[in-house]
Amino acid sequence: MKSIKTKSIQELKSPGQPIIGAEAVVRCLVAEGANLIYGYPGGAIMPVYDELYKFQDYIHHVLVRHEQGAVHAAQGFARVSGNVGVCMATSGPGATNLVTGIADAMIDSTPLVCITGQVPSHLLGSDAFQETDIIGISTPVTKWSYQVTRAEEIPEILAKAFYIARSGRPGPVLIDITKDAQFASFDYSYKPCRSVRSYKPVPETDLNDLKKAAELINSAKKPLIVWGQGVILGKAEEEFKAFVEQSGIPAAWTILGASALATEHPLNVGMVGMHGNYAPNLLTNECDLLIAIGMRFDDRVTGDLNTYAKQAKIIHFEIDPAEVNKNVTVDVAVMGDVKNTLAAITPMVESQAYKDWLHRFDELDKIEFDKVIDTELNPTKPGLTMGEVIKAINASSGGDAAIVTDVGQHQMIACRYAEFTTSKSNITSGGLGTMGFALPAALGAKMGAPEREVVAVIGDGGFQMNIQELGTIFQTQAAVKIVILNNDFLGMVRQWQQLFFDKRYASTEMVNPDFVQIAKGYFIEAKRVDNREDMNAAVEEMMRSDKPYLLEVCVEKENNVFPMIPSGASVSDIRLE
Repeated sequence: MKSIKTKSIQELKSPGQPIIGAEAVVRCLVAEGANLIYGYPGGAIMPVYDELYKFQDYIHHVLVRHEQGAVHAAQGFARVSGNVGVCMATSGPGATNLVTGIADAMIDSTPLVCITGQVPSHLLGSDAFQETDIIGISTPVTKWSYQVTRAEEIPEILAKAFYIARSGRPGPVLIDITKDAQFASFDYSYKPCRSVRSYKPVPETDLNDLKKAAELINSAKKPLIVWGQGVILGKAEEEFKAFVEQSGIPAAWTILGASALATEHPLNVGMVGMHGNYAPNLLTNECDLLIAIGMRFDDRVTGDLNTYAKQAKIIHFEIDPAEVNKNVTVDVAVMGDVKNTLAAITPMVESQAYKDWLHRFDELDKIEFDKVIDTELNPTKPGLTMGEVIKAINASSGGDAAIVTDVGQHQMIACRYAEFTTSKSNITSGGLGTMGFALPAALGAKMGAPEREVVAVIGDGGFQMNIQELGTIFQTQAAVKIVILNNDFLGMVRQWQQLFFDKRYASTEMVNPDFVQIAKGYFIEAKRVDNREDMNAAVEEMMRSDKPYLLEVCVEKENNVFPMIPSGASVSDIRLE
């Protein structure tokens, strides 16, 4: 990516000279430090694109091949960088193509500002060409949305958009701008937003709640921490690690929380959830205290709520009041920014050993290793497993890579077996489960952290949902490493069909194209492997490349991901086979 100027652009405007709304949009982006955006031009947003052309030294625009690719790329950028991602599209189908990614960002708390063009204000409601009520469509899946009809509104509304997107519990904001507002002139000035009336992004922390939580922690005999993405979003990794180490309490993670604490940390006991690790899932229903930190008790984590941790006292560290007592009733809710609340409670916590309790985790880990993990990572059968591919990536990256996954079996395998030494390293579609997420998100992640190795791990089904973004990767030359784990099936659906629908594989077997030739058509280096003898060398060759690279690995067609908690079952019903 070419270097972008960071100095002020105010000198480019003569004092007292009015500017049009489209230029104001660009200036607002620069003022917010948003010098990288993803988008696709069209008629209703063309005035803004004309201004982007004039300000190429200040903002780098990435032309994606589909608007869904733009929003997923912005998500990947935001997730790995911690900054607000920005995407842009025209009205009608351009705007509606953003909606899936916006919904994904909403449920995964990803800060985005999405800008769409709209037909002129006098045509609103007339079913004009490419007119769609994007505010009505997007309101349920945005943190805030607003339609600008006057140029004078642009600076204030965009400042507010960035503030709302990044503050408190982050999320996506959509700003729709009519074409006449883009053309109209006004006297521009920009003031960053610091507050919004009636919006309180961070609730106050009650000292009594901290004391109550500390008392429960200090009296517990079998406590368990379950942490989520809130630790990462709150930039509280160091405070969290200090809390874990001071308390001596075993800590398990949700998928989106992965990488906040290094995989190899002695108190990291693995992943909870439907395909999580045996010990933390099973022992959720044996602990006497459950400490939930920055997680929302998603159904994939809790299973049957009627049986979830009923024996335990529950403490919930949370920034969003709407999440407290929503799914699970808690005994103490510690509200506030987790970076501050963890720092406040750590000195109150007594250091304990929990030797017998930790030994229980070790016992169950051994059972899982013997029945599941060893077979997946060290297979003796001829066919390749997904797990051994992830193992090879770990060996090459040393756990430093950012792993971007799509949705399906490969996602669960990667989340289970990828090793992480650095935070913001597990980029995936968690709550919405959006196939097609990984390829554009990996592009955004690489551009958000160009110094890091970014590996996209994708199934053959999800890869084809946004396969066109290979063109964007080629054009940008972002050195994304793409690994297709190809089992010629929609693997997760097939697994459910095998286990719960008597192997009736209805519409899940894939007849795939030649992925290597397709990649080469985009001038991206590519290779296919289908045997163990060549796999490690192929992964190493891919990782050494300083250019985009696609590696297709043909894996066993009917391997399943275990452990598994059947949908709606108790976490105690976790199956190892």
